[in-house]
Amino acid sequence: MFSNIVDKISWDSVSDCICSQTANDVSRALSAVRAGEYLTVEHLKALVSPAAAGFIEEMALLSQQITQRRFGKTIQFYIPLYLSNECTNHCVYCGFNRNNKIVRKTLSDKEILSEARVLKEMGYEHILLLTGESPVHVGVDYIENAMRLLQPHFAQLSLEVMPLDVSDYVRLRSCGLHAVYVYQETYNKNRYGIYHPAGRKRDYSWRVDTQDRLGIAEVHKIGLGALLGLENPRTEMVFIGKHLRYLQKKYWKSKYALAFPRMCPHADPAVAAASCGGAVTGFTPQYTIDDKLFVQIILAMRLFDSDVEISLTTRESPAFRNAMIPLGITSLSAGSHTEPGGYSKQSDELPQFDTNDNRSVSELAASVRTAGYEVVMKDWTDFDYNV
Repeated sequence: MFSNIVDKISWDSVSDCICSQTANDVSRALSAVRAGEYLTVEHLKALVSPAAAGFIEEMALLSQQITQRRFGKTIQFYIPLYLSNECTNHCVYCGFNRNNKIVRKTLSDKEILSEARVLKEMGYEHILLLTGESPVHVGVDYIENAMRLLQPHFAQLSLEVMPLDVSDYVRLRSCGLHAVYVYQETYNKNRYGIYHPAGRKRDYSWRVDTQDRLGIAEVHKIGLGALLGLENPRTEMVFIGKHLRYLQKKYWKSKYALAFPRMCPHADPAVAAASCGGAVTGFTPQYTIDDKLFVQIILAMRLFDSDVEISLTTRESPAFRNAMIPLGITSLSAGSHTEPGGYSKQSDELPQFDTNDNRSVSELAASVRTAGYEVVMKDWTDFDYNV
């Protein structure tokens, strides 16, 4: 399991190594990219380092070329469907925090189908089902039932729910499970408990080993990432890179996807807090990830791995998302609501985080096409897991 590996890696030592990278190290990494070599985590350290800040234009050009060669000029559209905001965790940065005095809601069968009708009318075929982490309210039985309700209506169902056992993932594959996304939030084990003081999520090893369980269950696509702003983002990327390479070697049948949502800076502290759920929790992120650093991170991860999918959520502004369309990302969400029942009716429930890009699907699609890219709403049908 990856927890056995990560226990032997010093967060501070990795951070120091990143800071010690030189322009020559970055040049060597970029030479390896141009030569089509398999990049190592040592290359990644150079690409995410402060020394790489002067190479952004070259990194952007290479990232664009690599992404187009692998994925074509296409952007996949997906949308999150929040089924419940019930949660037993105390994550200090999250609007669903169990201590927050908010209206809790878990969608009924009828409400799930009402949401589905709206999403179908928007043109979606790929949906991401999300819940808070509450085994009583949204356990495996509830998730399976929701998937069986939705399976006839969508080409692809993915999950972002509480970590499950191998047997649970195998069970959910039978009702159309395509991908599972589980984010570590931060790979810094020494400080992980500060952000997760209570609930099952406080167990670092249980969470970081989720991708192992997904690999054992042979889930088609496995997502991983971190929430940028909690700890040093450059170090987070190196740990993600280590995790990705470990998974690719051990569970080679699965595809992989990355996401690293950031807690966005804003001139108004109250608005900045709301962008990460902090309007309720009073949480302020330790690190500010400005646009230049965030672009560097995305470019570095694309150069590190040409096959991995990279998504960008509606946390980001329209201008930033437009700018990133040709620079390494492969998927975007549009028209997103982050509260249960938010598509089919006006909702009183608190969203998990505020969205910054509130364009409709058609508006975002127009921007993608203006950039010279094709919008993909459905890219596979009747996938056979036994092939």
